[in-house]
This record gives sequence, C-alpha cells and structure tokens, in this order.
Amino acid sequence: MKKFFLILGLFGTWIGFAQQESQYTQYMYNTVSINPAYAGTRGVTSVLGTYRRQWVGLEGAPKTAQFSIHSPISYQGHGLGLSVINDEIGPSRDTYVNASFSYKLQLGYDTWLNLGITAGGSFLDINYDKLNIYDEGDPQLTGRLSRFSPNIGAGAYLHASNWYAGISVPALLETRFYDDIKQSVASEKMHFYLIGGYVFDLNPTLKFKPAALVKAVSGAPLAVDVSANFMFNENLILGAAYRWDAAVSVMAGFNITEGLQIGYAYDYETTRLGNYNSGTHELFVRFEFISSSRNRMLSPRFF
Repeated sequence: MKKFFLILGLFGTWIGFAQQESQYTQYMYNTVSINPAYAGTRGVTSVLGTYRRQWVGLEGAPKTAQFSIHSPISYQGHGLGLSVINDEIGPSRDTYVNASFSYKLQLGYDTWLNLGITAGGSFLDINYDKLNIYDEGDPQLTGRLSRFSPNIGAGAYLHASNWYAGISVPALLETRFYDDIKQSVASEKMHFYLIGGYVFDLNPTLKFKPAALVKAVSGAPLAVDVSANFMFNENLILGAAYRWDAAVSVMAGFNITEGLQIGYAYDYETTRLGNYNSGTHELFVRFEFISSSRNRMLSPRFF
C-alpha cells in the first residue's frame, strides 16, 4: 500500500483519484478548450491536435491528448466549436466532450466582443486493476469505477487586431462521485480562467507578444502563466514561459505552409518534483482551411 499512497501524495491535483482540468503550456493555440467565446474568432475553420506528456519518467504521470475544431458560421462572425480531451493520470482516465457557440458583437472599428457558451460532459473511468497492489486480498482495490458528468460553461472574449482579453468558466457545475461502497470519491470543481495578450510590431519582420493566463480553483493555489513569444518573418515563433512556483518552459512553432503550423514546448519543473522526472513535452499541429481570397488572413494570426 505504500506505493498507492505515494501516488496520491505526488498528484496533489487529485481529490480521491480525479485530476482537475488539463493544463497546457501552449494554451494560446488552444484557447477554445478553455474559453467557448473563442470559437470562430480566427475567421477560418481551424483544426488543432495537441499531445502533452507531463513529468516524463514518473510512473502514472498525466498524459493528455486533445482535438478541437472551430469555425465561423455566419458573415457576422458567430462561431461553433467542438473539443475532445482525453486525460490520463495513474489508474484514471477522464474524457471531456464539449460543443461551443459564440456570438460576436462589434464594439468599435477594430474591437469585438464574443460571448460564448459550451455544453457537454466528462466520462470518468478508474481502473483499480492498474494499481500495483501489495495486499492482493484487498477487495476495495479491484474492478473499476465509471461515471458520466454533464456540464455547461460560459466565457467572454474581447479582442482587436493586436490584443485580446478573456474570462471564462468552462464547467459551471461542480460534481462529486462515489462508488457503491464509498471506497473513493472523485470531485470536479469550477475553474476560472483569465487570459490576455498584446502583439507589438517591432519592425516589418518581427512581432513580439507577451501574454498571461491566470487560473483559479477552490482548494488549490492560484496558477499564473506568463509567456513571451517572438514571430520572425511571419513563419518562425520562438518563446519562453514561466508558471508561477511550478515550471519554466521554452516554446517553438513554425508555419510550414499558409494553413499548417506545428509547435513544441518543453517544461522544466522548478519544484522538488523535478528531482523525480525529466520534464514535460508538449506538441501541437494546427491546420486551417484558407480556401478563398475572402477568407485569407492579411497576415498569420498571432493569437
């Protein structure tokens, strides 16, 4: 049982067995997964795939795969989106499926406000048989726990051609799951997200974008991510990030073609947990359908 309790102690984001909402270093490319109001704001159909392997070398560490697609659905810029996230940590697997809708309002010549809602749910599955159990006769640590939790969320996204700010709560309903004999409890809590960024045109071939994300959830310290990215010749993106009291990161992205972009990030843990793993790797691929001059973006979007 010592190894069992060690796992629970290392992953403080669990309550019982469930991890709270996934985190991303390159959240600026994955905004629709945390704010439904972002759906459709890129002006074209955008498809994104992300894979994150956290704390490599630590048994049972989180692994996250995510797919999203969103697109404008009207000339006014209203948008629809779909996000699927598969999150694994230890013996548990959480699969989130959410559909989003955003309504666009023009506030000025170069300022828009998108209001968004999302609906869907999560499928929680805990397989106790994946645990290395020393007391083989313990009947409470066999079999599996499976539950479905519906949810709704909302967000607002204010943006112009060179800056953005947003606030969102992707899941408004808090749920608690018990198994039949109350051997474990899993809890999902509301997460509040605040994001913002600004793009500086330093010269005709160089852009600079500082950005920040603040995440708050009951029972956990405030999470603050700050990042700085440079775009060279509208093709190569290099940057760094810092997660307050948690990790430092380096990021790189490249626009292979007009509609295809790839990116990579590496996180180095700055807490004592860094002594037991070799860091975190995160990859993304984004493809956008730019099919006509009407839909062409004047220059590659930096957010």
